[in-house]
Amino acid sequence: MTPELVVPTALAVLAVLVLVGLVGAVALLVLAVRRTRERTDALLAGAATDADELREQLTHIEEQLRAQAAAVERAGLADRPPVLVDDREFIITELGRERPLVPGIPAPQFVDTLLRESLVRTASLAAGLRHALSPEIRNRIRFEMKREVKRSRKQRRAEARLARREWEARQRAGIELTG
Repeated sequence: MTPELVVPTALAVLAVLVLVGLVGAVALLVLAVRRTRERTDALLAGAATDADELREQLTHIEEQLRAQAAAVERAGLADRPPVLVDDREFIITELGRERPLVPGIPAPQFVDTLLRESLVRTASLAAGLRHALSPEIRNRIRFEMKREVKRSRKQRRAEARLARREWEARQRAGIELTG
């Protein structure tokens, strides 16, 4: 082979590989669509059988209601409202029944768990206090407090100046201050 034919041959092989890959991908997509369609058909068939069963139950219930209505009419009780009879029994307490024993935790395990939780809480509290009382945090708190004090003084001075100006304006206008 000559070097001039190497590039076109490589491109031809690459094109064939790409074509085989595309055919494979299309085949996989077709299989996936087929599986999805089969699942959908199975679900539809199941829904249809469920609907048929529900129709049968509904017709059975309607027949029972018609029979009950006919019995009421034959007995001459049609003018009285129907009385529903419920045979179910509801129990609101468990008095008189023995309770099953609830397995408890052995005492040593309970004490161990209690002490571990207490130890973890104490350690986390100590770590938090150590962090809060560190020099960097105390310095930051001091700085923020000074800043807040300066801001509040500035605000009070501004409010005092405003109040004084208002008072002086009223004095000039001759408005009498009451209360």
